[in-house]
Amino acid sequence: MTDTSLYGTGRARAAGADGEELLRRGTALVDPPLRAAVDRLHPSTAAVCQYHLGWDAAPAPVRHAAKRVRAALALLSVRSVGAPERFAAVAGTAVELVHQLSLLHDDIMDGDTERRGRPAAWARFGTGAAVLAGDALVVQAVATVFRAQAPGARAAMEDLIVTVEQMVEGQAEDLALERHALREVSASRYARMARGKTGALFGCAAALGAVLADAPPPVVRALREAGSDLGVAFQILDDVLGLWGDSALTGKPVGTDLVRGKKTLPLVLAAAVESAEGRGVAELLDSVPLPQDRVPEVMRRLEAVGGRERAEAAAARHVASALAALDAVELPGAVRQEWSSLVDCLSRRGR
Repeated sequence: MTDTSLYGTGRARAAGADGEELLRRGTALVDPPLRAAVDRLHPSTAAVCQYHLGWDAAPAPVRHAAKRVRAALALLSVRSVGAPERFAAVAGTAVELVHQLSLLHDDIMDGDTERRGRPAAWARFGTGAAVLAGDALVVQAVATVFRAQAPGARAAMEDLIVTVEQMVEGQAEDLALERHALREVSASRYARMARGKTGALFGCAAALGAVLADAPPPVVRALREAGSDLGVAFQILDDVLGLWGDSALTGKPVGTDLVRGKKTLPLVLAAAVESAEGRGVAELLDSVPLPQDRVPEVMRRLEAVGGRERAEAAAARHVASALAALDAVELPGAVRQEWSSLVDCLSRRGR
């Protein structure tokens, strides 16, 4: 499968380096206020957050801190409406704090003992300490927007609160789906879950800078829709990496979703195929937990029914929807190209 099949048209392939630059610039904007927010916490809680974020004195460097996707979206949000970059720093910091909260709590709920190649925060410090750290981060996220000197600060604070509500709803649905047989989960239900769990925060990141600037509602709406669809695509690609990725790059063991019974899109689409292989995927994965020695058989059946290709095609459709949302409003030409570059960069992650 080529890169253009994920992107849709290939318009931004020549500008892919610009996407990397946006990720670097977003990181540079949010890291100082992010560190300041963590430093305001109780020392024991701050230590958990610093470890989780890779800021502790671990002998091996933690690679994940180099790129903050949601911060790059916040940067494009303010550039889309001609607002100052300080609004991007506020928006990017707030959404990154919420994102880190979700990771801390997700690891506990999913029972994942590793993140980014080392013990997850809850495995290192205990469940209570990790839950408290996540709670502290979401408070700092709301406080960051509340204290912003911006015309749309109040609306932005309400926006962030609604986003967290949507994320909680999406995460609750994700957990609920684990209790269903694989063939009881439709692709549309998966998409609704992903739009809350991941798409909500992507949509918030893409719109929050514009909300802080009190930008016109149609523009804010288009940015939010684009971010939401991009978030769903990102979640689908995360599902793909969870099955076929390189654990040295993802920082998490490959195949844990299979064993745990997570209803990821490659599995949902494969089980829906009316063939012996498709039915075999459903039957194997309805045995939870899946015995480790059955994982190779599941992977073989997934390959036979094109589970990866079907999921990547679904991700490509969400990417196309994101770009269509951006095309529905008038953005500065250079900014529209930056959006294309970032979308292309994110679409090719892990490849």
